[in-house]
Amino acid sequence: MIHQQPIVGAQSDVYLVLQGGNVAPREIEAIAKLTGAKRIDFPAPQVFKLLNAAPHAELQGICHKLKLDFALVPAALKLSYFQLVAMDMDSTLINIETLDEVADFCGLKQQIAEITERSMNGAVDFTESLMHRVSLLKGLDARALEQVYDERVQLNPGAEYMIARLKALGIKTMLVSGGFTFFTERLKNRLGLDFAFANELEVVDGKLTGSIIGPVLDPASKAAKVREVSKLLGIVQPGRVIAIGDGANDRAMFDCAGTGIGYRPKPILRSHARYSLDYSGLDGVANLFS
Repeated sequence: MIHQQPIVGAQSDVYLVLQGGNVAPREIEAIAKLTGAKRIDFPAPQVFKLLNAAPHAELQGICHKLKLDFALVPAALKLSYFQLVAMDMDSTLINIETLDEVADFCGLKQQIAEITERSMNGAVDFTESLMHRVSLLKGLDARALEQVYDERVQLNPGAEYMIARLKALGIKTMLVSGGFTFFTERLKNRLGLDFAFANELEVVDGKLTGSIIGPVLDPASKAAKVREVSKLLGIVQPGRVIAIGDGANDRAMFDCAGTGIGYRPKPILRSHARYSLDYSGLDGVANLFS
């Protein structure tokens, strides 16, 4: 499902964007009739844009049953309007929580994953929980990081398509993560991203010390990095920035961007997101806009 907040100053023409499910044309036509849409456009496979469809009480239930994301988007809003896209890493750009997977190499995955989940839901302080989880890794051979990257890190569906679309339009990309530079720098180089920020794990004699070098990149710092890069790029309107994330530590970043898009977001983030992709891949980000 896609959750949306009102868009101030939106154009009178809007698209109801439907994507994510493998649906038959007749099901889209039924939604068009239900919502009084004037026209159905088909910009990509399994992406449907219903012009001037009106909200309807039954729409959410129908889309949930069909596993369709839905959003009301100004018809005049194009992807090329945006100048910067800031992405979270763990469970957003990639398929895993890297810290949990690193912990697997010292038999602590379940224990650390439980803390990670609580942190993502906003139940514990991010910085405190991160420092605690990292401390449990003390003494682990640093080669475990390489194994996690080589064997377990996968891009989420649609990531490469989304990034290619952004690059083609000259939109800058940044990875801003409460995770670790070991992973963000490799993904930055692999995907040709413009910026990457994360925490740096301390390694001495090939072993993790259980500490982080320098200040923790916490939720407030993530938002500060978005503002810092925006200023560097000469972006004066937050409305030209998209932020993509999934958990509580992305709230501040969403609040300083014009458009926050949740990717399988936790409930605490959903209310801060303009759109939330529950069924679409990351290509759904690009498909939202005309």
